[in-house]
Amino acid sequence: MDKDSQGLLDSSLMASGTASRSEDEESLAGQKRASSQALGTIPKRRSSSRFIKRKKFDDELVESSLAKSSTRVKGTSGVEPGRCSGSEPSSSEKKKVSKVPSTPIPPSPAPVPGLTKRVKKSKQPLQVTKDLGRWKPADDLLLINAVLQTNDLTSVHLGVKFSCRFTLREVQERWYALLYDPVISKLACQAMRQLHPEAIAAIQSKALFSKAEEQLLSKVGSTSQPTLETFQDLLHRHPDAFYLARTAKALQAHWQLMKQYYLLEDQTVQPLPKGDQVLNFSDAEDLIDDSKLKDMRDEVLEHELTVADRHQKREIRQLEQELHKWQVLVDSITGMSSPDFDNQTLAVLRGRMVRYLMRSREITLGRATKDNQIDVDLSLEGPAWKISRKQGVIKLKNNGDFFIANEGRRPIYIDGRPVLCGSKWRLSNNSVVEIASLRFVFLINQDLIALIRAEAAKITPQ
Repeated sequence: MDKDSQGLLDSSLMASGTASRSEDEESLAGQKRASSQALGTIPKRRSSSRFIKRKKFDDELVESSLAKSSTRVKGTSGVEPGRCSGSEPSSSEKKKVSKVPSTPIPPSPAPVPGLTKRVKKSKQPLQVTKDLGRWKPADDLLLINAVLQTNDLTSVHLGVKFSCRFTLREVQERWYALLYDPVISKLACQAMRQLHPEAIAAIQSKALFSKAEEQLLSKVGSTSQPTLETFQDLLHRHPDAFYLARTAKALQAHWQLMKQYYLLEDQTVQPLPKGDQVLNFSDAEDLIDDSKLKDMRDEVLEHELTVADRHQKREIRQLEQELHKWQVLVDSITGMSSPDFDNQTLAVLRGRMVRYLMRSREITLGRATKDNQIDVDLSLEGPAWKISRKQGVIKLKNNGDFFIANEGRRPIYIDGRPVLCGSKWRLSNNSVVEIASLRFVFLINQDLIALIRAEAAKITPQ
């Protein structure tokens, strides 16, 4: 019986413990509901923690960004991040809460309506800095570095190469705006902070040299031959005088430039002549006596000039001797070509590319070479490697008839009829002459031929 009574006592104690625990949990839940109702928040319904990925529309993206910013603001006000106000605590949290004495929870301060707007405005400078006018962030950084180095806006205007050409007044106005205009100064600072470190290093390497720097460089002798180690030692000995972006190579280049313009300490510039001395180049040129100038003769050049002159005269003489042979004019055929006949043209041999004007009673056809000159060079019309150097002769008889004689190896076709070597054939108006796949149309100047026939008829009776 003792054992049974002991078991009943233990079970009753456990039941009373569970009952008291459940009562504590119910009282805690009631306090939370009361606090949520006092704050005006409605507890959220429990949902699954699984996240289903779905593409968001534009309006959803904006709402989600606003929701994230508001949750961040609430997290900073005292609520634990990651826990929603309406979500129920877990069992372990319930146990922890049951041990803590129940105290009234003070209401959290309501979110300030202007705070979300401030968070939203914090991203605006990225868009505002896109349009700063003609002055780029690199120009502003160049201007600031140059003014800090020289303290002279005129030197900055003359020595600094900006992204575009600015006048001295524009440089002054920009510098005063950076100093005294808070809006422009703030925007410029934000834009300069967004520059890439490499761009900043490149801008700093272009900074003008100050007077202190040039004074230290001028002490290096012009007759000496300084190396990069010399200028590196100069940088180590005077770290405060030189700009932070200076390198030994940059110092050497500027020292060479100063040496070129006689700006070193051991160099002197000769003063300009005064009085009647010559001050410009034109006056000195007028005083030069041309008769006293010695002309150096080059015998080799003179010999080459005489030889070239001799060759040119020989070619001119040869052309003059061949003038009487140029009895056929060749000109290209175009869509707006001139008429085929004039007062001196007896007939025309018209091809696809060129036309040959016959202005004498006898002309030769063939392929022109260096040693063989003919009247009608058929190679101007097309491939003429199958044509003989002297393929044929076209003659005009006294009665006004044209005949073609074949003197080449291959036959000449007149209106489809072959004319073999040693044969001749009468040409009429619009006859088709085919020589080694080159086709021509033979056109006769009927008016001129009629005059020739009339004169021949007058002469024959006598």
